[in-house]
Amino acid sequence: MSTRLKQVLIITVAAAIALGMVFLGLWQMQVFVDEGARSVEQRAAQPAEVLDDHLASDDELGELYGKQVVVEGTYLPDHQILVPTDGAYRVLGAIEIADGRTLPIVRGLTADPAAIAAPPTGVRSETGIFLPGEGNVLNDQGVHVDVPAGQLPSVRMPALAQEWPEQLVPGFVTLGEADAAAHGLDAASVALPTGEGSAQNSGYALQWWVFAVFGMGMAIKLAHGLGVRDRKAKEAALLENHRKDVTA
Repeated sequence: MSTRLKQVLIITVAAAIALGMVFLGLWQMQVFVDEGARSVEQRAAQPAEVLDDHLASDDELGELYGKQVVVEGTYLPDHQILVPTDGAYRVLGAIEIADGRTLPIVRGLTADPAAIAAPPTGVRSETGIFLPGEGNVLNDQGVHVDVPAGQLPSVRMPALAQEWPEQLVPGFVTLGEADAAAHGLDAASVALPTGEGSAQNSGYALQWWVFAVFGMGMAIKLAHGLGVRDRKAKEAALLENHRKDVTA
């Protein structure tokens, strides 16, 4: 077998093995992503926790992100903002909770802003998913989306703080289906926080890719070494033939 054919064979086999390792890494990474998604869904499906029990610090409140909470308080009737969402509007209201702060709360979703009922009066107990503030909404050109007065493009806490003067809780609640129906609204969709899968799976994915790169590097080095040895052997043969010709 010629040296060139050996080199081609080595590189071909190494490339096939490396490609398999790349796919194994992608599969392992997908496992990582799927586990993260499952952990987020499982977190949201846990029994609701009482928000008042976590008001001692913002760090404690942060541990509730993505979980169901039960909140008690009184709706502030003059606090209502519409958040355009997929051709409809999320109805964003506010509740004054036990520590005096204002908690933004998505009461539900409607396609007809004129049909929104006033928030209920008196002390209310509501259940929903507690979430951190949302990010900016950008158009296709990467420019912030403009909305009419009385609306916000997203539930972004700094923007909301400019609308409502009270001290805000660092997060907001989106009511579940039953509670939203009690307000005469449909349930608004929830974008759960990104979850983290098993660090072991992500490590395995990285290992497969490292092995693929290392394997290809070794194959290239081996093929190059064969070429160098073949060239040196040919040069030595030429020198030997030349020496014989000179001494003949």
